[in-house]
Amino acid sequence: MLALIGISVRDTENDIDFMSEQLLNAPIFDGPEKKASVLESNLEILCVSQFTLLGKTVKGNKPDFHDAMKGSQSRPMFDRLISQLRARLGEKSVQTGEFGAMMEVSLENDGPMTFQIDSEN
Repeated sequence: MLALIGISVRDTENDIDFMSEQLLNAPIFDGPEKKASVLESNLEILCVSQFTLLGKTVKGNKPDFHDAMKGSQSRPMFDRLISQLRARLGEKSVQTGEFGAMMEVSLENDGPMTFQIDSEN
């Protein structure tokens, strides 16, 4: 699973804990008898920090990123998420991109499934 992670200025450690549980336990994959989670299916996760998910274009055409937490503050939050995922899935089953770097990331959807998980809702 590819998880693009946007951390908001309003996010707390509780939000990170919520996100970890959602990523691990949401029953979104086909299992033998029912929908299964990443944890139940023993799948891998690639987590990529993506502050641009929080960009807003409400006023004009230029994106506003005021809702995105600054890198120096969001890095520990991102690291907390990764640590929690690795504690449950294993070190090798959770990979990351390079935090704050320009990267090329390819996504191939298996079916029409793309979910947004927001700890504020």
